[in-house]
Amino acid sequence: MSDTDRYRAPALDKGLEILELLAAVDGGRSQAEIAKQLGRSPNELYRMLDTLVRRGYVDRIDGDRYALTLKMFGLAQLHAPTRRLVNFASPLMRELAAETKQANQLVVFDRGYAVVVSQQEAPGYWGISIRVGSHISLIDTGSGHILLAYAPADQRQAMVDENHENQGKVISPDLSKRLNTVRDQGFENMASAQTAGVYNLSAPVLAADGTAIAALTIPYIGLVNTDGAPDMQSCISLLVRTCKELSRMAGAR
Repeated sequence: MSDTDRYRAPALDKGLEILELLAAVDGGRSQAEIAKQLGRSPNELYRMLDTLVRRGYVDRIDGDRYALTLKMFGLAQLHAPTRRLVNFASPLMRELAAETKQANQLVVFDRGYAVVVSQQEAPGYWGISIRVGSHISLIDTGSGHILLAYAPADQRQAMVDENHENQGKVISPDLSKRLNTVRDQGFENMASAQTAGVYNLSAPVLAADGTAIAALTIPYIGLVNTDGAPDMQSCISLLVRTCKELSRMAGAR
């Protein structure tokens, strides 16, 4: 018997297989479907599914289907790197919001999505807010463009393919050209594809190897009758400055 076989935990293997399968599908799966996809018998998985439901990792939907809850995401937010990133970023995000009079959000890549991990409200009455935990597109958002632009060119399509909702979608030559431009200029400035009148101003938080560990985005709206509100170009300059400071703290040169 090999050391690998000696130290296996079959029950844990089954539980992780179920979680990994449900994380990769939309709409949940029935017990029979899970068993078929994992090459196991339905009876073999019954107790494991029951335990995952009782522990809050999985929920039953539509009677006989199982789907992941948000508990895994909640645990991920307790993971030290994400928590430390948010802790370091929060005071700078508050300062950026005060200077720009705009909201801002910190976004990371996770399994094919751009995921909001921190949100700073605008200091005044008006601003665009996105809930922490929201999954947003890689293809048509400023944050997504930053995360793709600062990934190695040969990994960009793999990042898109990792999200099952994007199956069949390819990074077009036009988008690839846009991503290269974003990387060259150091930021993205694009009209929101989701909300009229909003512009996504996004810049990277870089790791030591030059890849983006996060994107910081201002959903910029034109403010009227607001004394001292910076214009769009000034907001971009303040955003880039903030990201350079965060990058320095993350070890980038």
